[in-house]
Amino acid sequence: MKIDLTDTTASKINKALVQGRRAIGTPAVGMVLTLVIVTDEENAYDALKAANDASREHPSRTLVVIRRVSRSPRDRTSSRLDAEVRVGADAGTGETVVLRLYGEIVDHAQSVVLPLLLPDAPVVVWWPVNAPLDPANDPLGALAQRRVTDTYAAEQPVRELTARADTYTPGDTDLSWTRITPWRSMLAAALDQVTCQVEAVEVEGEEFNPSCELLAMWLADRLEVPVKRSLSSGPGLTAVRMHTDCGPITLDRADGSLATLSIEGQPDRAVALKRRETAELIAEELRRLDPDDTYASALRFGVEKLNDGASFQEPAPTGDPVAKGEPVTTGQPSGDEPVAVETPVEDAAKAPAQEAAAREPVKQESRKAAAK
Repeated sequence: MKIDLTDTTASKINKALVQGRRAIGTPAVGMVLTLVIVTDEENAYDALKAANDASREHPSRTLVVIRRVSRSPRDRTSSRLDAEVRVGADAGTGETVVLRLYGEIVDHAQSVVLPLLLPDAPVVVWWPVNAPLDPANDPLGALAQRRVTDTYAAEQPVRELTARADTYTPGDTDLSWTRITPWRSMLAAALDQVTCQVEAVEVEGEEFNPSCELLAMWLADRLEVPVKRSLSSGPGLTAVRMHTDCGPITLDRADGSLATLSIEGQPDRAVALKRRETAELIAEELRRLDPDDTYASALRFGVEKLNDGASFQEPAPTGDPVAKGEPVTTGQPSGDEPVAVETPVEDAAKAPAQEAAAREPVKQESRKAAAK
């Protein structure tokens, strides 16, 4: 059920929500949180679709705040609020209110959102694009217990991570961090299977992907070893190589869906490591509303500390390292030690024949003595 309201108020929107619930036969409110999505008209559809899919796991009231751009000076001085109320099948398992703000009210979105929040329920604010550098001090972010951003959508993602570290407040999180949860779980499980000391790590992924930097910072922070960040053609994260004192451990995902885990002394195994949709990422973030201390520690480690002192050596080739026909030397010869001299090829070929010829007269004399 959809109810369109033009030039309306927050009070009329609340009445429309009650009217919609009664019309579909569910007057009770069974939602567990309020999700506020701050976006633009271009990205509103995708963000709302992801929120509706996530609402199957977390029934919520979704408020979509769209700041419309006023084209003329007259429109900038006049304020207007349009709303679209969705309940029932059109809103997933919760309620959805799409708010379009015009004019001066664009700078006071918190005044519109505050009366529409569910009472005694946590609030989560999500910026799919154009997130503020300090989400906790944003007027809408100040209303929330959890603030979700996505540096992958930023113009300069790596520089954005540095800004996030400077302004981090407990409750902040990022979908670029959520994307690497399966990688962190798989790498931790791989290290649990061996008793080795990690010496260095290499994280490989596409350029301008902040998830690669976050994974590298997490490994450097937790393992306290040098980590190298290398580039690949993608998609996303492609490989993590851990160099240990008992052999390399590699998690390689070249196609974006299926990865191969290789541990020294064990057979290679295929693991599912597909790239997840935004709805799955939002659903994961809504499962926990307490501060993410692990994310904070990895974020504060610093991108500039990556690649410092990171050196990687390829494993030595197995087998006989000495070629045939070459002398074996173990270093500089001393005065008392014999020096290995290379035998010419022709002399080496004639040596067996000369020895056979020298032994032939002795055999003939022994035969004559036996005959007498």
